Formats: sequence, C-alpha cells, structure tokens
Amino acid sequence: MEALILAGGRGERLGDAAAGLPKPLVQLAGKPLAAYAVERLAAAGVRRVIVACAAGQEEEFERRLGGLGAEIVPVGEQEPLGRGGGLRLAAAAREEEGPVYALNGDEVLDVDLAALLAAHEERPAAATLVVCPLRSPFGIVELGAGDVVERFREAPLLPHWVNAGLYVLGEEALARLPEKGDHEQTTFPELAAEGRLAAYRHEGMWLTVNTPKDLRAAEEALAAGAVS
Repeated sequence: MEALILAGGRGERLGDAAAGLPKPLVQLAGKPLAAYAVERLAAAGVRRVIVACAAGQEEEFERRLGGLGAEIVPVGEQEPLGRGGGLRLAAAAREEEGPVYALNGDEVLDVDLAALLAAHEERPAAATLVVCPLRSPFGIVELGAGDVVERFREAPLLPHWVNAGLYVLGEEALARLPEKGDHEQTTFPELAAEGRLAAYRHEGMWLTVNTPKDLRAAEEALAAGAVS
C-alpha cells in the first residue's frame, strides 16, 4: 500500500518559528512535522510515500524524511494546485492500484491506520475520512431557568465532528479529484451527496500546527507522552 502526503504549506503564520522551512518540515520536538506521519505509515506497512510539495523542494523533503522506514517520492508542483490538485498529482506517481492513505503533512494524529483501512474496506464507500470531536476554544456558561448561571465548563467537547485531514481514498475517489482546487469543496461534497463518503471516528490525539502557540502546545503534548 502507498500513501500520499500534502506538503505544500509554507508556514507563513508560524513566522520565525518556521525558520524558512515548508510547514511540514518545521521541527517539532526534534523531528520534522511530517516525520511523525511517515513513521506511523511505515509502521502500518506502507513502504512508499508520495509527497506533493512545491517545485524545487523535492530534494529537501527526500533528505529530511528519508530513513524513516518508507521510500520518499517527492513530486513538485510547478504551480499551486490546491489540496485536491496536489493529491491528484501525487496519485499519478503511484506504482500500485487500490486504496491509499492520504493526509496533511502538518498534523500529528495517533490514529490506528490498520483499523482505519479495515473500516474503509468493510463499507461500500469511495473514501473514508477521519473525524475528531470538536472542542470549544472557549469556556462556556451553562444557564438554567430564568437565566441563572448553573456552572462553568472550560473548553468542553461540542456535539460536532471535524475533518482531521486523514483519509483512505479508493480508485473512484482518486479519479474524481480536481486537477486544481480543494477536494473538500468538490469531490467530498459530491461523494457525500451520493452516500459514498464514510467517516471514521477518532477520539485520540490530533495536533494541528498553524501558529507558534500551536507549536508550543504540540511540543508540550509530545513531551507529556501523548504521541510517540
């Protein structure tokens, strides 16, 4: 089985913390962000990881992500293609047919990839996406009768699920990826309308890194042993 990693992010919101690197190569606890994904993929039996990156950065990705248990195959975008276009470009470099893992290179999840694949294959879905519970960024106030404050809850989980940016894509989903643009605005809504898009619930670790504050929080979580 092969995997596709989106690695075109420039990390502009990280500012100086990015040290001039593409966001998936920004250091997190001594390793590039994308290294956590490559290691988890390799542990799940993936031996070939195709990385969609900006043209000219191929050698850098191969050098920094090599030696982690999977062959790294960088594919450079000559122009920005969007996330869906990037996945389509990467998919064109596959050597095998069948489902592939596809994920963002700037997030860290402790998803059981074998269980995700098994869940995908149990259902007649063109694609399966990992969803995580949504946590409120704010504390909330719970009100009772007559608007009496009953209690406060700090950053509770909300009754909603969020796309975590990790998928299993079958051949049909790959064929329907846009040449340019975002698959989450085209391919996925179309599949959902047809009842062909499945979800896999994940309530474990999901670290997103967009700002220096996110980077610090992710380093603290890793230091606490939340993810290896």
